[in-house]
Amino acid sequence: MAPRANWKGFLRLSLVTCPVALYPATSDTEKVSFNQINRKTGHRIKYAKVDADTGEEVAAEDIMKGYKVDTDTYIEVSKDELDDIALESTRTIEIDEFVPKSDIDNRYLIRPYYLVPDGKVGHDAFAVIRETIRSMNKVAIGRVVLTNREHIIALEPLDKGLMGTLLRYPYEVRGEKEYFEDIQDVKITKDMLDLAKHIVEQKSGSFEPDQFEDRYESALIDLINQKRSGIKTTAKSAPKTSGNVINLMDALKRSLASEKPSAPAAKAKGKKPRKAAAGQREMLLPIGGSGKRAAKPEPKKSEKPVRAPLRSKKAG
Repeated sequence: MAPRANWKGFLRLSLVTCPVALYPATSDTEKVSFNQINRKTGHRIKYAKVDADTGEEVAAEDIMKGYKVDTDTYIEVSKDELDDIALESTRTIEIDEFVPKSDIDNRYLIRPYYLVPDGKVGHDAFAVIRETIRSMNKVAIGRVVLTNREHIIALEPLDKGLMGTLLRYPYEVRGEKEYFEDIQDVKITKDMLDLAKHIVEQKSGSFEPDQFEDRYESALIDLINQKRSGIKTTAKSAPKTSGNVINLMDALKRSLASEKPSAPAAKAKGKKPRKAAAGQREMLLPIGGSGKRAAKPEPKKSEKPVRAPLRSKKAG
């Protein structure tokens, strides 16, 4: 089942308009997440919104937004006032211009979305806009309002739909000069550069996301499964680090000698690529009951742990 749309409205290129829906292209819902619990009772911790001075809990209808101008001075802003300044683009993604994709600095990219026709009408207009962008080999720049803020969105064709990437405003991007000014200008010899290039060549391959494993996520799942099975966990010893200063040329030579061909290169020689972690999206079945801690029977030696996909949450 597809996730719920984050936004619905219209996509407009001059006089060509079609209804569209915006869906998140990424999700963190399958990652392991934790709740805070009381160590003594095992009960979940709940947070209450309280007045910072009186300590009394405040009802939701009595809470409003305030902009801090001094230590104890706030300018109060109501929801109605925020709604009044909402811009015309609230329900329309207006394409303002087309730019080469190479012109967009990666630091301005925030997050991707999928843009699709909303309903059975407007597919022709959507296709015209999509194929126009595709044929120009450019990115369409528009504006969209999400959560009361206007965002710049870059649209580009992706298969039968459009991918929209939210962009940052210039004031949100820090300049690099203050961070890079203390980096020393050093001269790299040709021999060092040649050795480094050889290392890169040995590690070169094509980008295959399925080959990447979230090792921390896998370790979390293993830890939880071990604890549920009553297996005692042991702390790993800290890795040893060398404080000795080594010769850079020697380090490059050793690196070149120790490097093995990358996964794509190994695949070309008939070797099997490393498999992604099978348990990365799987967990042991949840314990049924009222939520109280329950003892889990020890599995028989011949039995394998029963695994099931993590419960999905609403994407947002």
